[in-house]
Amino acid sequence: MKTFILKVTLNKEEDGRWSASIPALPGCSSWGYSPQEALDNIKDAAEIYIEDMKDAGEALPLPSDELEIIESPAIAVSL
Repeated sequence: MKTFILKVTLNKEEDGRWSASIPALPGCSSWGYSPQEALDNIKDAAEIYIEDMKDAGEALPLPSDELEIIESPAIAVSL
């Protein structure tokens, strides 16, 4: 099992919603009515994005400043 730790860009939009995107996964974005909802939604989007890459036989993203890969289960705590 690999754990992907992905940097998320979170922005409050003019209409009050929050948008979230992952720079390491081009085109992977989502939104929510609160920062937490946007983060929950982008997590789901990232899981689907990476699973689709694996299913298509595409190379997974490489570690960078925006992505860390751990070769074991892990959790992340944001404060």
